[in-house]
Amino acid sequence: MTIPASVTDHLSREGVPYDVITHEHTRDSNHSAEAAHIPGDQLAKCVMLEDGKGYLMAVVPATHKLDLGAVHRQLNRKLALATERELADLFKDCDPGAIPPLGRAYGMETILDDSLNCSRDVYFEAGDHEALVHVKGKDFLRLMGNAVRGEISHHVGDNGRVW
Repeated sequence: MTIPASVTDHLSREGVPYDVITHEHTRDSNHSAEAAHIPGDQLAKCVMLEDGKGYLMAVVPATHKLDLGAVHRQLNRKLALATERELADLFKDCDPGAIPPLGRAYGMETILDDSLNCSRDVYFEAGDHEALVHVKGKDFLRLMGNAVRGEISHHVGDNGRVW
């Protein structure tokens, strides 16, 4: 699969240079980081949430799990995980489970975990399970635009209710 036009158009509109790193087919972001030989804490993944107001894209490192309670406290919204079927309709140009964490490219409200604010380099799924997009950290933050930011995740292995 090539990078979806919605992603390349967004990168172009924002003037963000990027590289594409291909790797063997993987089933999730942690395995993608391993296959591409990159640090998992620099691989941004999205977790799609929903409530009566609509969808929200939560962006966290691949090594972290989303803390739904923290999102609720920060946004005062009772969000739940969106279903794969719903996501297939929202992200027709992406393989299931390989959604690029670029909410603005898809007209989605976004919340970004603070742990990605200081990354020198950021990688993210290109829309399939065989390629990652690499951008500089400062450019990734520009791609996030005015996304809400906060501590919304825990490193895998930390205590707490997480996804």
